[in-house]
Amino acid sequence: MRTVYSVGFLVLVSLAARAQSPLYGQCGGVGWSGATTCVTGAVCSALNDYYSQCIPGTAAPPSSTASTSGSSSPSSTPSTPTSTAAPVPVPSGKLQFTGVNMAGFDFGCNSDGICTVSAAWPPLTQYYGADGAGQMKHFVEDDGFNTFRLPVGWQFLVKDVLGGPIDEANFAIYDDLVQTCLSTGAYCIIDVHNYARWNGKVKLFSPIIIGQGGPTDAEFASLWSGIASKYADNPRILFGVMNEPHDVPDIERWAQSVQAAVTAIREAGATTQLILLPGNNWTSAATFISNGSAAALSKVTNPDGSITGLIFDVHKYLDYDNSGTNAECVTDNIADAWAPLAEYLRANKRQAINTETGGGNVASCVQYMCQQVAFQEANSDVFLGFTGWSAGNFYPTYVLGEVPTDTGSGWTDTLLVESCLKRK
Repeated sequence: MRTVYSVGFLVLVSLAARAQSPLYGQCGGVGWSGATTCVTGAVCSALNDYYSQCIPGTAAPPSSTASTSGSSSPSSTPSTPTSTAAPVPVPSGKLQFTGVNMAGFDFGCNSDGICTVSAAWPPLTQYYGADGAGQMKHFVEDDGFNTFRLPVGWQFLVKDVLGGPIDEANFAIYDDLVQTCLSTGAYCIIDVHNYARWNGKVKLFSPIIIGQGGPTDAEFASLWSGIASKYADNPRILFGVMNEPHDVPDIERWAQSVQAAVTAIREAGATTQLILLPGNNWTSAATFISNGSAAALSKVTNPDGSITGLIFDVHKYLDYDNSGTNAECVTDNIADAWAPLAEYLRANKRQAINTETGGGNVASCVQYMCQQVAFQEANSDVFLGFTGWSAGNFYPTYVLGEVPTDTGSGWTDTLLVESCLKRK
């Protein structure tokens, strides 16, 4: 499958070299060998050294100092393309949400939905964890991040009682991390890290999913009603419905379970915060359309029938098997994931956020991650941002570690954060 993709990509590049790049197509950047001019009504805009894209606008008149490299600055008076189609939104080039995951409360959670409550390790020094407070303060003040995703196991929040109420003692510990996040002025994503399961049960060799032989929609809704009621009045909280559902037998039925969570959140009083909707196949950006997740989740609405604040939640790693377990990166994900998804989102007036992405602290990941981030910036009308994986309680040897080092006189970022992810 990877070989077929590579051949197809070379063909596309060859064709692009003999034509103009389309609206929102790539037109320059390190290693780019395709077209460097854009179709009528678009101008090639350089996001950074790694990526230039055709955006709506008109090129400046030629002059003796004008660049012909295909990476000129956007016009100061952009206009929509000459077309009979509806006006196309112009990306701002600035992502709304940028930051990192703060791991620890998800420790002990496996992809089969088993979460060992005693294994949760708060990334806060008062609980003998990492200095999560110092990390977040550094990320905000020194790196320009404004968002932290805070994964936690369902079992921890209800103290292992499926369908039970929020356990106030455990929730108070988790809330310490949430309040530490909020104290930095950042946005904080509540992420239930259970893979659409509870304790790994199977039935006739098939996974038991929420609403599909596993926990009921009512039990899932009860969890989210309890969480949302705690933060209903805080506009800086985002609700991540579920981390990485996978091997979901019926995506339409999964959308009904997501609907139950959305309704519970809104009816708990959290009427304006963003809610992040995850799809099948580890909510992969590359298969979000093809596996039916986009179409099914498009049917999820607020109680009033609107879709305001309902954002698709997607993930994408850059290693060869998209597992996020290998140090080297092999793709920027643009051709097979982000470009098709951007087209779909724009056509259907939806938006997405990339809440898990990452790579090793090596040169290949710097190259491809910088390209991926630049593409998302170039399409910021449909991509709201990213949170890298991961900081918090990971040790320095963790392959995808983004934990900064406290030198005593300040913090030093990992190579990937310093090169591609930080905003300052």
